[in-house]
Amino acid sequence: MEKNKKADEKHSSNTPQKPKFNIYWVYGAIALLILGMQFFGSFGSNAVETTWKEFKSEMLENHDVQKVKVVNKQRVEVFIQRDKLGTGRYQTFSTEGFSSGPQYFFTIGSVEYFQKQLDEAQTDFSEDQKIGIQYETREDHVGNIIGWLLPIVIIVAIWIFIMKRMTGGAPGGGGQLFNIGKSKAKLFDKEGAKVKVDFTFVAGLEEAKVEVMEIVDFLKSPEKYTDLGGKIPKGALLIGPPGTGKTLLAKAVAGEADVPFFSISGSDFVEMFVGVGASRVRDLFKQAKEKAPCIIFIDEIDAIGRARGKNPNMGANDERENTLNQLLNEMDGFDSNSGVIILAATNRVDVLDKALLRAGRFDRQIHVELPDLKEREQIFKVHLAPLKKIDTELNPSFLAKQTPGFSGADIANAVNEAALIAARKGKNKVEKQDFLDAVDRIVGGLEKRNKIISPQEKKTIAYHEAGHATVSWLLEHANPLVKVTIVPRGQALGAAWYLPEERQITTKEQILDEMASLMGGRAAEEVTFGVVSTGALNDLERVTRKAAAMVTYFGMSAEVGNLSYFDSTGRSEYSFTKPYSEDTAKLIDKEIKKIIDLSYQTALRILRDNREGHHEIARRLLEKEVVFSDDLEEVFGKRKNSNESDEDSRKPEVSEEESPGDE
Repeated sequence: MEKNKKADEKHSSNTPQKPKFNIYWVYGAIALLILGMQFFGSFGSNAVETTWKEFKSEMLENHDVQKVKVVNKQRVEVFIQRDKLGTGRYQTFSTEGFSSGPQYFFTIGSVEYFQKQLDEAQTDFSEDQKIGIQYETREDHVGNIIGWLLPIVIIVAIWIFIMKRMTGGAPGGGGQLFNIGKSKAKLFDKEGAKVKVDFTFVAGLEEAKVEVMEIVDFLKSPEKYTDLGGKIPKGALLIGPPGTGKTLLAKAVAGEADVPFFSISGSDFVEMFVGVGASRVRDLFKQAKEKAPCIIFIDEIDAIGRARGKNPNMGANDERENTLNQLLNEMDGFDSNSGVIILAATNRVDVLDKALLRAGRFDRQIHVELPDLKEREQIFKVHLAPLKKIDTELNPSFLAKQTPGFSGADIANAVNEAALIAARKGKNKVEKQDFLDAVDRIVGGLEKRNKIISPQEKKTIAYHEAGHATVSWLLEHANPLVKVTIVPRGQALGAAWYLPEERQITTKEQILDEMASLMGGRAAEEVTFGVVSTGALNDLERVTRKAAAMVTYFGMSAEVGNLSYFDSTGRSEYSFTKPYSEDTAKLIDKEIKKIIDLSYQTALRILRDNREGHHEIARRLLEKEVVFSDDLEEVFGKRKNSNESDEDSRKPEVSEEESPGDE
């Protein structure tokens, strides 16, 4: 029975379907008919085109012509005598078919000239043999109508095309032109589109998962909470840096929840027409109330949720603020939205309006931060699973130790890059070295071994990078070096890879030692060559930024004191005034310069005290192009930092030498 059913289905699928009737075929046929009548004349006219020469020598001189008619001063129609039709030259013409119409035609440029030629050709003819010329003016009604209608048709067609482009090509009497205020949210439910992502795809976000899973659990079994008098949070805001998995977490909620899920981006509320944003907000919540209980997810909510301003010249926008006002009203206004839960995501919580963040709208703010060591290991396991062939010795914990500071998106990119590198090398599986190369590729950029570098420039780069390596190795609190290379990567001519410790706070001594190691490249150039180059641009930028943060943010200057001018709200970005006086600004500049000079003198002292070791590291760089931590340990001995964990527990941080001339 089942077999016959399948056979019937297969037969029905192979049966050719009749084409559906389309009114545009009728329009096309009418257009072709009009064009045919215009360019090929009326039906039934089978006149053969000829020339004046043939007409004169073969028809006129043989006295076969009955009459000649000039139509609209351009077309000459030739009528052959009826008794000549069907014989000789005119064998193909039938007397019945050509009893009234012309048999031949040709065109002329001037009626007067044609009259003169015809008279000269009939000079020797008797009066009875001569033929006259009949003139006729024919009105081309079809052509006149087309000439009048065609511009209108073209204008209407262009207008329809523009309207369809503006409305997204939506069908149905104007498409979205009259539905422009409708919500663009995509609905995921049991009947429509479904999300295949669930919480098993989300790794390393255990605390955030607990928060959102509680929302999903409430929607599935609300009596568990309502029996105790609890109420579900009205909204949850996912906050975190880019690539940490905020949108992925929302997708998992959509996949886990058995309720309708509306997904929309904050930019979808923005439109060129006034009032559209607020209208779309109203329509979105109207749809959500009809399908309650449900979840609304607004990605990148900062597109419409920015703080409202008083001055339009300072970033205020009436249309965006009206949209935000409508959103605030719908989330917790006079009307209740029972059963509608709002999820939103942003990486710019500092710019959001305070009214949007208050309790009753977003009751929970879920911070999705960069993953730590254990979380990175879990994320690696998720992304390594799709790879078909992996080296059995590859340990996800080793990869996690190599990549602190990586977000979930960075880890996914590293895994994919490792697979591409292995395929590029013709390997049949992805190995440990491929992942290390992928991390180097992401952190430092693509190798450029074909870059033209003079021997003197190469020597300068080698001593510069050797200076970084020497100072960082000999300072107790500096980040230990993994390797240093003079192979160009990206825009850098050389780079040093460090493995910083995963710490939550940093002391003043650690910052000063890190700054001294950054100044090691510039100091090495001065000690070795007596001159400095533009290669330290990146180092100077980072050192200046660290010194400024020490003085103005962390209160690590004795002269300035325990003051911080850091603005966590982000409002100072739009301010033209400084939060301190001019005298304080001079003091800050003086302290920043003092700290940088101190770091530079530290680097100079270390390089002068260890000149031979510095030269040896530079020599090895010129010889091998890459030097590892084993080489530094061989030259300088073991590092002083006794609390240092092995190098597998940290991830490369790159110190780059900019291309000479990049200022």
